[in-house]
Amino acid sequence: MSRKLFVNIPVSNLDASVEFFTGLGFSFNPQFTDENATCMLVGEDAYFMLLVKDYFQGFTSKPVADAKVADQAIFAIGTDSREEVDTLVDQALSSGASPTGETMDQGFMYQRSFLDLDGHHWEIFFMDMSQMPEG
Repeated sequence: MSRKLFVNIPVSNLDASVEFFTGLGFSFNPQFTDENATCMLVGEDAYFMLLVKDYFQGFTSKPVADAKVADQAIFAIGTDSREEVDTLVDQALSSGASPTGETMDQGFMYQRSFLDLDGHHWEIFFMDMSQMPEG
């Protein structure tokens, strides 16, 4: 079996989170979806499991962090173009996300960020390897 990435994050309202991320163009695997969780496809072998907070708590003995007041992780997703970065982030913002940070344009890399409905920090970027500085 090839390696697959599954990132589990707690959400306060599963239906609202599914609606939000569906609006950003992500799809979900119905085989791994019920009233407690859903599996969001991010890439060929990369998935986010959106888990209702109480269900998420069942997997850890530590307190569940409130992403609206503390960052535990920043989720970065690469796109195929600068335009796709803008489209995705603009859609997120118009769907209830909050802006965070400034647009970063380093020539070879373009990035914008937002906080989702639960405060999780997402960075959307495009990297043009042909413009990468020699090092």
